[in-house]
Amino acid sequence: MLLAGSCAATLPALAAEPRRVLIVGDSLSAEYGLRRGSGWATLLQQRLDQQRPDWQVVNASISGDTTSGGRSRLPALLKQHRPALVVIELGANDALRGLPLDLTRDNLGAMARSAREAGARVLLLGMQVPPNYGARHAEQFQQLYAEVAKAEKVALLSFFLAGVADAANPAPLFQADRLHPNEAAQPRMLDNVWGELRRLLNAR
Repeated sequence: MLLAGSCAATLPALAAEPRRVLIVGDSLSAEYGLRRGSGWATLLQQRLDQQRPDWQVVNASISGDTTSGGRSRLPALLKQHRPALVVIELGANDALRGLPLDLTRDNLGAMARSAREAGARVLLLGMQVPPNYGARHAEQFQQLYAEVAKAEKVALLSFFLAGVADAANPAPLFQADRLHPNEAAQPRMLDNVWGELRRLLNAR
């Protein structure tokens, strides 16, 4: 007859479930026009495998998505994946479609709140747009990310495409449409995110 303690000692130790980084983004994170596995989100998983193997990336990005789409999808994603950290990379398509700034701001704020209320830390990736709708509009669009981050007390990367869109010669870093970064730009995009994300991974 085996004692309960002896029986338990023979069972293999259960591996701890990895903590999840949920990315909710658009084509910039969904590998639009890129080889599968070459986008910054996949490169992030590779870096985590090397440096923080207790973390797992869930990339829920959809090309063409807006902040309204992300807001509607987020509750189910939070329930399904129960992430410890949420990266919100949305807003560029709102700007390209000329959607009201207040709508973008409200949607991003609601997403940040929902993620925090679900127990996740949040990193908001800021974007900039060309002054197609005027310099004032472009300035206000860029500023709304800082406003949301301050109001919701979440981390902010001020410009996701720093060193890419504002490079001295950005052409070699973009696909033919001049909107989407190419494969050569993905490591720089990862490094931009990693600078903020690393701090959140270490937070308790």
